Amino acid sequence: MAIGEERLNRHRYSNGWLNAVMYCLRATNLALADVDLIVASSYGRTPAKPADTGFDLLGIPLGRITTVDHHLSHAYTAFCLSPYQRATILVTDGGGNNTDTETFYIADSDGISRLGGNDTGRPRAGGIGPTYEAFTEYLGWSPQEAGKTMALASYGDPRTYTVPLFDLDGTQVHSRLTSTHATGVADLAARTNSDFGPPDSKGHDQRGINAAAYLQHHTEQVLTELAEKLIATTGIGNLCLAGGVALNCVANDRLRRLPSVTGLFIPPPASDRGQALGCALYGLHRLTGELPRCPLTDDSFGRTYDDYDIELALKRDPRSGLVERTVAPFTWRRDDDIAATAAQLLADGKLIGWFQGGSELGPRALGHRSILADPRSTQGRDALNHRIKHREPFRPFAPAILEDDGSDWFDLDGTRSPFMLLAPTVQPEHAKLIPGVVHIDGTARVQTVDSNANQRFASLIDNFGTITGVPVVLNTSFNDREPIVETPADALATFQDTDLDALCIGDFLVEKLR
Repeated sequence: MAIGEERLNRHRYSNGWLNAVMYCLRATNLALADVDLIVASSYGRTPAKPADTGFDLLGIPLGRITTVDHHLSHAYTAFCLSPYQRATILVTDGGGNNTDTETFYIADSDGISRLGGNDTGRPRAGGIGPTYEAFTEYLGWSPQEAGKTMALASYGDPRTYTVPLFDLDGTQVHSRLTSTHATGVADLAARTNSDFGPPDSKGHDQRGINAAAYLQHHTEQVLTELAEKLIATTGIGNLCLAGGVALNCVANDRLRRLPSVTGLFIPPPASDRGQALGCALYGLHRLTGELPRCPLTDDSFGRTYDDYDIELALKRDPRSGLVERTVAPFTWRRDDDIAATAAQLLADGKLIGWFQGGSELGPRALGHRSILADPRSTQGRDALNHRIKHREPFRPFAPAILEDDGSDWFDLDGTRSPFMLLAPTVQPEHAKLIPGVVHIDGTARVQTVDSNANQRFASLIDNFGTITGVPVVLNTSFNDREPIVETPADALATFQDTDLDALCIGDFLVEKLR
């Protein structure tokens, strides 16, 4: 059981943990007094002390609180949830404790051991993650919105700028930036006579678009070179990634193709969303002496909502927590086969909200809190961008396909992509059939769906394929400039406030009265 604080307080990228802790305790019928060990991680300075966590203010004795290094917590998430018995671990993010931005580990049944990391004397600006964040901020977005930069990069020419962005000395990464944030990029431009365009261009200036392509190209280059050197050192080709940089699905697709990489695993909450899992796995290891192994097949870490919870929202009962931003008339009924009904709606060109089971912990909707559309034309994609998601037109939407069909439609070579963390090329003979999910460079951030892990979503895709001959649906997160919906009340509020045609929530079909 795990959830991000933002899903509960409805503020994107919010800090804090109290709502999330209470949510998990209530969902598992536990009290804080029932918890043997509380593990926390921190950011910035050396790992926090137990007294710094705030849990003692809730009456928890300090002896039942421990802390773990930020990057080590990432490493636990990456390895313990992987299918491998031995692995090389690479953690790359905007910053952990001390000056960590890249750290390396080796893992087996005996535990996880740190091999090294970036030079402690190197400024944080020299890291891969801080560099990507700095360019993202220069282009006009929050450092948390690096995915926009990655999407924009496909429209640019990385050869516009010839100055190397990273130097790799052994396994030591050194970015050419001398300071973090947008000012570091402006300084780099001045020192190298590189014209990245004006700050805050947000994809409206070709120079900024080319800067995004330059950044992405050099990020992929340094990551692949670093991974090859680490694997040569450990002799283990199974590679586990974690940290915010591990959400870069374009770079990940290059990594999985390296001859030295025999297997690649990235947990869906690879960024700091996954810290809770890493802390818990570390704590279990400490309590039992055995390294926990929990190979992950699904990212559904949230609580489930039963018919009673759903009907409270549909009946507008105050106990549901419903806050209606827009009051739009709707009808609702129980459906005998909600997956088949949803598939037909999609085939008819409808845009639907899909709310099933427990929510995903990672940033990408994987068939539990999704908005779905027909990928066979660009109309659904454009409608989602303009009428529902209100986001930049250069950002692609993801295809979801049954696992058995994945390599027929995408250049996966039998590789699974259950967490939407790879961006393979769409097979040329099929690209013209699904233009709504093919990016400008011919790739797609694909999700392969395991019918055992997510039966209802798989059934929807299967039904859609039977109706249309195309076993692919367009999948994006269920939100509109807000955190992904968590509760039935959240789903109903967003459904009413957007141009969605229908909402499939549990076994219930909700439709607008037009």
